[in-house]
Amino acid sequence: MKGIKASVTRGLNVGSRLVCADNSGAKIVEIISVSGYKGKRKRIPKAGVADIVKVSVKVGDPKVRKQIFNAVIIRQKQEYRRLDGMRVSFEDNAVVLTDEEGTPKGTEIKGPVAREAVERFPPIGKIATMVV
Repeated sequence: MKGIKASVTRGLNVGSRLVCADNSGAKIVEIISVSGYKGKRKRIPKAGVADIVKVSVKVGDPKVRKQIFNAVIIRQKQEYRRLDGMRVSFEDNAVVLTDEEGTPKGTEIKGPVAREAVERFPPIGKIATMVV
């Protein structure tokens, strides 16, 4: 896992529901914790593009429902700024289910993937159809 070259605004709270963009069987997931988040007491943790989060599957195949997985955020609606001054925002909030190292569980990702997520996790870029 590498550092990213953008100041990503953390636009997703714990409890946010997101679309699962891969073909692992999950449809909608909910963030239950943010890995590596260091904040103040009683402050709700937040996550942004290319962050690792723990998610619970809310809607999907019966095999994966009610289970907890690691995931990487690949899209967020909240606008963030890249180093070249360009501001990026997406139509929806989406994740890809992964293991602890960042290798995706699915074999295909639907929709665009943020460049910051691909820079930090190269295996996600291999199965992405479009990198923005």
